Amino acid sequence: MALLRSASLRTATQSALALIRSQPSRYVVASVAGRKYILAPRDLLTVPRLKDVAVGDVLALSEIHEVGSREYTVRGNPVIPPESVKVEATVVEHTKGEMEVIFKKKRRKGYQKTILHKQTYTRLRIGPIDVVEQPHEQS
Repeated sequence: MALLRSASLRTATQSALALIRSQPSRYVVASVAGRKYILAPRDLLTVPRLKDVAVGDVLALSEIHEVGSREYTVRGNPVIPPESVKVEATVVEHTKGEMEVIFKKKRRKGYQKTILHKQTYTRLRIGPIDVVEQPHEQS
């Protein structure tokens, strides 16, 4: 019974992915650096600094929670298998945010301290969203 249910679920997922593949524009909900973002092709995404990447590196987004188009949506449980949907992001630059002023004070003690700080960020350019066609399995 469970095998029959998983086979029918697999075919339903494949048919839903085929419907999304036929649509002109797509989006994904993916986890990047521990946070979920809704992404479309050519988006510019600013995330907290990724330390192990250099400018020009291409990252494959593996944690994709949802893929959809204007008319159809497929949600993962909790993620969609990475072999079904391929999304790449290119590192555009490492940058810093605006100057943040942190002011600390203790009343009646004469203690005042000003800390200036810039948060570091990494900018990613999202590539095309490819919904891969899976070959039909013979059972």
